[in-house]
Amino acid sequence: MSDRVDRLLDEAARQPFSGWDFSWIEGRIESQPMPWNYTAAVVEHARRSPDLLDLGTGGGEWLASLPYRPPRTVATEAWPPNVEVANARLEPLGVEVVQVPPARDNTGRPIAGAAPKLPFSDGSFHLIVDRHESFEVTEIARILVRGGWFITQQVDVGNDDDYRALFGVRTEQVAPEDRWESWMPGQLEHAGLEVVEHASAPLVQTIRDVGALAWNLKAIPWMVPGFSIERYRGRLRTLQERIDREGPLTIRQRRFWVRARKRA
Repeated sequence: MSDRVDRLLDEAARQPFSGWDFSWIEGRIESQPMPWNYTAAVVEHARRSPDLLDLGTGGGEWLASLPYRPPRTVATEAWPPNVEVANARLEPLGVEVVQVPPARDNTGRPIAGAAPKLPFSDGSFHLIVDRHESFEVTEIARILVRGGWFITQQVDVGNDDDYRALFGVRTEQVAPEDRWESWMPGQLEHAGLEVVEHASAPLVQTIRDVGALAWNLKAIPWMVPGFSIERYRGRLRTLQERIDREGPLTIRQRRFWVRARKRA
């Protein structure tokens, strides 16, 4: 057992992470379908739109995978290493990648300071999409044309609680008023968008081995603050014993989505 777990963890430690590409753990960490289909909704709107803006494209993996993109498709990214990765992937597809300043973290409470401006003129896009990237509501409203659509899927508060519990990291109970569904629809409506649809639901994941778990947390270290493979090697070995004894781990995360249209 010890040698097998060490091999899994050492392999995870060596395996690099680039852009926002999680293909290395496909089949080892699996997610059940959500009640909504974000990608299908985007493609449905994209087929009727002359343009599309993808906010926070990461390495461009998701955008490149779409079966259809409008003739004018633009992507933004704030993290410099990802800009290079996204450019290499998306430029051959005719997609312009624009580096932007990071948006402030979304919250239902007032945020200090002015909203960073996106480098686009008023009414630049008919369709704006955002998958797990912070955004400024006022900027969405500004650069959308009248009648244009905004579709986003976000990580909801309390998303990482189950992951942290695996490692004995304490979490605070989430207040209902802190969940996105309690405040985001109102923010969009106040900015001049009509919320057509929104929902919040758990994302259920199945984890089949601790090598995949360790690599995933190495790629997204904020899910378990202070995580490193060496620090938690003993805990990871115990978790693999649990998997071998009881079957794959089940993790419940949290997602929110909204589809909104700028008022004409």
